[in-house]
Amino acid sequence: MEYRKRITDAELQRKLQASGAVLIRGAKACGKTESAKQLAKSVIHLDRDEQVQLLFDTAPKRLLQGDTPRLIDEWQVIPGLWNHIRHEVDDRKQHAQFILTGSANPEEAAKMHSGAGRFTIVDMRTMSWQELGLSTGTVKLSDLFEGKPIEVQDHRTELEQIVDQIIKGGFPTLIQSDVRQAMDVNRAYIELLAEVDMSRVSNTRRDPLKIRSLLKSLARNTSTLVDNTVLGKDIKAHESIGLSRPTLYDYLDTLQRLMILEDQPAWSTHIRSSHTLRNSPKRHFTDVSLAAAALGANPQSLLNDLNFTGFLFESMVVHDLRVYGQANDAKVYHYRDSSGLEVDSIVQKYNGDWCAFEIKLGTGQIEEAAENLLRFAQLVDSDKAGAPKSLNIITGTGLSYTRKDGVNVISLASLGA
Repeated sequence: MEYRKRITDAELQRKLQASGAVLIRGAKACGKTESAKQLAKSVIHLDRDEQVQLLFDTAPKRLLQGDTPRLIDEWQVIPGLWNHIRHEVDDRKQHAQFILTGSANPEEAAKMHSGAGRFTIVDMRTMSWQELGLSTGTVKLSDLFEGKPIEVQDHRTELEQIVDQIIKGGFPTLIQSDVRQAMDVNRAYIELLAEVDMSRVSNTRRDPLKIRSLLKSLARNTSTLVDNTVLGKDIKAHESIGLSRPTLYDYLDTLQRLMILEDQPAWSTHIRSSHTLRNSPKRHFTDVSLAAAALGANPQSLLNDLNFTGFLFESMVVHDLRVYGQANDAKVYHYRDSSGLEVDSIVQKYNGDWCAFEIKLGTGQIEEAAENLLRFAQLVDSDKAGAPKSLNIITGTGLSYTRKDGVNVISLASLGA
């Protein structure tokens, strides 16, 4: 299959020219290796060759020999190689020497230098709607940071297509698959995660039944602020399985290491109010399709429960905002305070510029969402946090346009980097 360009390609090329080595991080099968191969001149796959460990034990530098940039695929299989790469970068004193890809972070116990000054990092996710060709990308996040109004865009999306895409997700290998095929592959991904990957990542046996129960609970609580105590109670109530606190924390930590979970942190800001800011993160899978797969959801079950589907839609949009935000030097947060006021996503650049987003599956809640955003904008202390560059409502269906009150309504099928 012909390589389909990724939004992170430009970032990868830029960072490779600025440092001796680049580390690409992301969940298994999100497309790291294929992206790296577009720039690499030689490749070694550490997870495929049984001789690699022996070679590392006897002559580790030989693993680093080859045309540059040299791709070291699944580098975390031999964590000790990190320090050899670091020293090799120091010795060569040249940029663009190595590209490392990894679908798991090594244990904290692995003795590694930070790599500061030698390595840069590119975080890679599954494909966004723009990369999949489902969005025209005509409403650019970069323009929203400029405060530009939206000319009316008519890129409507049917609810059934949105539901299908929630189930299919953004894994590159599923671009040509239909929904039934994607369901089979994504459910197998969950099964292998529970039965193999969770134990293999640190050579510690973990109970697949308990892992599946945790994954189902996380899926049921997608896009919410549920804490670990509530997760434990939810698992016991729905799955009739008890997870001790240490086991729960261990499993969650391992899912983070495998980059299966990507929590959305709370936005810390200054407000003109005595209300207390909530600092709990929202829960998300790295790809919303894994939440659907963990629950065994199909198109009909999601169409029958649009309230829950709205949470999955929010998670899918947050994923895309992360992809587009990264391309704009920005990160994605959420806001909630003690009065109950919440905003689904705050996208903030490193320089402090920010935009606010409400996320609604349909168009029936647009008026309420706009009022919420305007109230929130008045609450933020603009003298300290700056005024929002734009206030936006992302919808699954309908038109894209700017309202008279200045709030943008954006169809996901129009949104891009």
